[in-house]
Amino acid sequence: MAATSYLLMAGCILTGVPAPWQGLGLANRITLGRGCLIALLTGILADPGLLTRHPLPFAVLALLALVLDGVDGAVARRTSTQSDFGARFDMELDAFLILVLCVAVVLLDKAGPWVLAIGGMRYAFVMAGLPFSWLTAPLPQSLRRKAICVWQVVALMVALLPVAGATATTWVTGSALAGLAGSFIIDIRWLYRHASA
Repeated sequence: MAATSYLLMAGCILTGVPAPWQGLGLANRITLGRGCLIALLTGILADPGLLTRHPLPFAVLALLALVLDGVDGAVARRTSTQSDFGARFDMELDAFLILVLCVAVVLLDKAGPWVLAIGGMRYAFVMAGLPFSWLTAPLPQSLRRKAICVWQVVALMVALLPVAGATATTWVTGSALAGLAGSFIIDIRWLYRHASA
């Protein structure tokens, strides 16, 4: 499962990077390292028993992937190597990490399958853009969107901790889902209004 995740990621990189012969650059290499961690986390999900016995190491690896999420962007800005590819690569890994964490929370029996909506909502939005092309228009930068993304990851990380009980997990992940749903509604309304204008 980890190998499959890595191969899919590698394929996306090779088809998406603007100039593969020039290399990825330092920031994208850091993002790739984060992608390898996420592939490893994905592989762990294939053995729910392993995850149940060792939830803390899983959470530590997820935390490392989260820390690297801040490092790659800082390196890109410091070296003036920001690119549309790098931003998209980073965003897709963020979305997939959130989905992996959702699956882990369900496998650990910390919450019901409804938690998967947190990780699945972004992919549902992308699929909805196929018949409704106005959903694919670019959105303006949003601090709200970034804050909700961070809260999703924090809530899921808290849910993974062995000390977090079912009640605490339900509250934190429920708030993350509510915030995410509200954010999507705001963005969809904005896209619809500007498509109709």
